[in-house]
Amino acid sequence: MATKILVVEDEEKIARFIELELEYEGYQVEKVADGRQGLDMALSGGFDLVLLDIMLPGLNGVEILRRIRKGSDVPVIMLTARDAVMDKVSGLDMGADDYITKPFAIEELLARIRLCLRKRAAGAAEPEETGNALTCGALVLHPERHEVAYDGTPVELTSREFALLQTLLENKNIVLGRDTLLERVWGYDYMGETNVVDVYIRYLRSKIDDKFDVKLIKTVRGVGYVVREE
Repeated sequence: MATKILVVEDEEKIARFIELELEYEGYQVEKVADGRQGLDMALSGGFDLVLLDIMLPGLNGVEILRRIRKGSDVPVIMLTARDAVMDKVSGLDMGADDYITKPFAIEELLARIRLCLRKRAAGAAEPEETGNALTCGALVLHPERHEVAYDGTPVELTSREFALLQTLLENKNIVLGRDTLLERVWGYDYMGETNVVDVYIRYLRSKIDDKFDVKLIKTVRGVGYVVREE
């Protein structure tokens, strides 16, 4: 069965050029010029990869990507303007697999498509061994490798944030008080502000709960904090 690629691009000449080149390479292609329609089609589950322009009518590419990542891990390559640095950063932060700058050589685009498809195939064929990993739903923390990911998307944490999350995951479903967290994460001799735990809980929520629209880190009023699956 041919690999299916969705092209979400409102510049007709560019979209048609990409369509013809991809079809020549044996891919099955559908193209759409409107952002909202592109989002609906991307979420349909019928595509192996999405080429997504940033500037689109109806809904911009970064917002489309954010909504895609709530329910799909389909590879997405962003198409960006040459000087749109923040668009590239936003796209990668939202979970884009790659980006390519316009104007681009078709050979480069084809190479990036092949790489994304190979990575996805390798991930499906060789699922990651969790080993001593700590998990909560789609959240995975590897203590030895000092890595955290949510549904395969890396989460960048500071050393203290990592230690706090690890402590919560090691005690999943157990409510830990602020004093307990201070002792285990900051040490018995910590002499700083006592609200530091609350501050770092907010940091973790911004990088995990808020970013991925989940509620894993919960507050138990008057007691402390706990990690539970939704």
